[in-house]
Amino acid sequence: MLSIDFQKGEGLVPAIVQNATSGKVLMLGYMNQEAFEQTQKTGLVTFFSRSKNRLWTKGETSGNTLKVVNMELDCDQDTLLVLVDPTGPACHRNTETCFDTEGDSASYHLRSFQNFTPTEQALQFISKLEQTIKERRKNPIEGSYTNFLFDKGLNKMAQKVGEEAVEVVIDAVAGKTETMKGEAADLLFHLLVLLEASGLSLAEVVQVLESRHKPRE
Repeated sequence: MLSIDFQKGEGLVPAIVQNATSGKVLMLGYMNQEAFEQTQKTGLVTFFSRSKNRLWTKGETSGNTLKVVNMELDCDQDTLLVLVDPTGPACHRNTETCFDTEGDSASYHLRSFQNFTPTEQALQFISKLEQTIKERRKNPIEGSYTNFLFDKGLNKMAQKVGEEAVEVVIDAVAGKTETMKGEAADLLFHLLVLLEASGLSLAEVVQVLESRHKPRE
C-alpha cells in the first residue's frame, strides 16, 4: 500500500509516466487522492487537471489510454512513478512521448543520458514494434501483414506462433544459428501480435517473470 504525502503539494503529487517495456518517459501529470484511487480502481492512468479543475483519464477522448503495470513512490513519498503499457501516442501532438523534439523521437530515459547497451536498444525496438502492432489494429492499412493476421483471427495467430516455435526448435537442434535468428524473430513478432489480440502486453509478461525472480528473504 502506497502512503502518499498529498499535503506537501497542497493535495497534488507529480506522476511521472514511463513505458514499462522500453523505459521511455512518456509524460508528466498530477494526481490528487481521488485521481490516485481512480487509477488503482480502473487500471488506467487518471490525472487531476489543474486547468479544467476535474479528473481526467488519459485517452478518454483519443482512445490512447495508459494501462498501469506498476506504481512506485519516491523516497520523500511525494512523487509517483507510474509504469504503463500505452495503447497509442502519449502526447496530444500524436507523438510517442511529450518529450519528443521536432519529431525526432528524442525521448529521455530515467537513467539520464548514458548510452544504451545493445540489450536496451533491442528493448527500445521491441517496444516500438509493439506500438506499431497496436496502431495497425486500431487503424488498419491495406496490404499490411499484421492486419491480415488480425483479420484471420486468434486461431490463425496461435497457429503461426506454433509454427515459428517449431522452426526455432528445428534450427536449434541442427545447430543452424544464423537461420535460427530469423525464425526467432518471426516467433517474437507473431507472439506480440497474439498478445495484442488477447488483450495482453509484453510488459505484463515481463512482470510475471520479475515476480518469479524476486530475491528470497
